[in-house]
Amino acid sequence: MDNDSRASVLYVDDEALACKYFERAVGQRYRVLTAQSVDAALALLEDEAGHIDVLVTDYRMPDRLGSELLQEVAQRYPHIVCMLVTAYADKDVLLELINGGTLFRLLEKPLDLAAMQTALQLAVQTGRERAARRQGLVAMEESLAFLAHELNTPLAAIANFARGIARRAQADAAPQAEIGEAAALMHDNARYCLSVLASFIDTVRLASAGPGMQGGRRAGSARQLLAALLDSYPLSTAQRAAIAVEVGDDFSIAESPNCVALILSSVLANALRSSGEQAHPAIGIRIDAGRIAVRDNGAGIAPEIVEQLLIDPVSSGGEGKGWGMVFCHRMMQSFGGNLDIATEFGSSTTVTLNFPVHIRNEHD
Repeated sequence: MDNDSRASVLYVDDEALACKYFERAVGQRYRVLTAQSVDAALALLEDEAGHIDVLVTDYRMPDRLGSELLQEVAQRYPHIVCMLVTAYADKDVLLELINGGTLFRLLEKPLDLAAMQTALQLAVQTGRERAARRQGLVAMEESLAFLAHELNTPLAAIANFARGIARRAQADAAPQAEIGEAAALMHDNARYCLSVLASFIDTVRLASAGPGMQGGRRAGSARQLLAALLDSYPLSTAQRAAIAVEVGDDFSIAESPNCVALILSSVLANALRSSGEQAHPAIGIRIDAGRIAVRDNGAGIAPEIVEQLLIDPVSSGGEGKGWGMVFCHRMMQSFGGNLDIATEFGSSTTVTLNFPVHIRNEHD
């Protein structure tokens, strides 16, 4: 079943011959499962609902009506597209199902093969559109969580600097140089927030526009993208001194440079937080053969957390870090790459952005 890429249809009818006829009629094009009662169908769905695309059920069956099954499926498994087969039915019930959005199509007995094939094709297409909308909503929720996670720290820093300047101005005891330095840091953090927001908006706009659209951050090499990030990121003098960049085989990033910039900024933020807890912080960034690796000398991540960090929004030692890693990993996967995390608990963490193989092959 795992290797069967066909859409899956659950057919429910109390007549065994009807189930066999349906399976024989559409079995070459679809993966067909059958059940001979509402209860049997619900029991099957408990295990198989995630793999079912379309439900086709007879209306009148001895124990429970097909309309009852449709209502339960609509509540418990809204991704499944439902169709009803009937030779006779209560008109008011059918109107209620159709008007309530529970029923996608009504098929009449005896089934017309051509009409049934057309209805199934439309139902599968509708199911895929529903799935795409659900995935889009999930992606937007994750993106907003990532954006909040990424901007919280610099915005909090701006607020703290502003409060500090206000207090010192009231006390009239702060040296001009100290106030100037705080103001410069506020400016750098604000500039970084604006840069992240601009990249985020460009990314969403381009994703909505579809493939082939131009705009946003210009394509360039990994070295150029990293240099631009380090120039815009609100680094203190000590933080910038702690970052060492090594470039081996540079490569171009023509696809989704805005996404890559967002991902890299989040990875760098985590590295700065982790290494900042050390007496002598150090971050090494290496670009080579389709990879960008960011290594920090922080305390590392507990093994049980590393296993879940790219799957669930768990914390890697600071509030909200997990959201960033989940988002970054899925963004990398969206254009054929992935994210890898290697850690030596107590000494270091390396996060590697692995880009698609075709990018590496261009420079072999």
